[in-house]
Amino acid sequence: MDISDMRRDFESEGLDRDALDDNPVRQFQGWFKDAREAGILEPNAMSLATAGQDGMPDIRTVLLKYFDDSGFVFYTNYGSRKAREIAENPKAALLFPWVGLNRQVRIQGPVEKVSKSESLRYFASRPRGSQIGAWVSEQSRAITSRGLLEQKVAEMKRRFSDGEIPLPDFWGGYRVVPERIEFWQGRPSRLHDRFEYVKQGDEWRIDRLQP
Repeated sequence: MDISDMRRDFESEGLDRDALDDNPVRQFQGWFKDAREAGILEPNAMSLATAGQDGMPDIRTVLLKYFDDSGFVFYTNYGSRKAREIAENPKAALLFPWVGLNRQVRIQGPVEKVSKSESLRYFASRPRGSQIGAWVSEQSRAITSRGLLEQKVAEMKRRFSDGEIPLPDFWGGYRVVPERIEFWQGRPSRLHDRFEYVKQGDEWRIDRLQP
């Protein structure tokens, strides 16, 4: 299949330095609001790239659960492949591909676990089915059939039939602490606008990058 001629020109107003907030998290908040208001499907879906000791890059889509100046938080099983890679190499990259707005945001930085109390607060807010799912899945491990998974679901429903479901000790959050954030706005003829924020002490340096 030849798809070499699949392309479209990006029509947008562009991005100027004067329009950028000096704080990239506030700039991200504004773009995230735009994505929600534009009806982008799951605007909090982000590609998470990691690499373990072998240096082989790995990538998957996860959901951003909240963010602030301290970083961007997602949750997972601590025995998952991504968690093992983070343990070996505690750095990651994130990508928000808001294609419908001709925009993307790229984030890089070290990764740290959130506190157990923070994980507990979020876990308590999840639907009960999702809480059960966290207990059931040994994420990234092989399984012989879906039937076994469904049996484990039934077992956990019986186990936690009364009262609140506790936080598993093998499940919790990670925070990607941004050191570099790029805002990309598509423009005609592939002459896109790109601005990169780089953390320098307590300040952010902002550079325009060539397309």
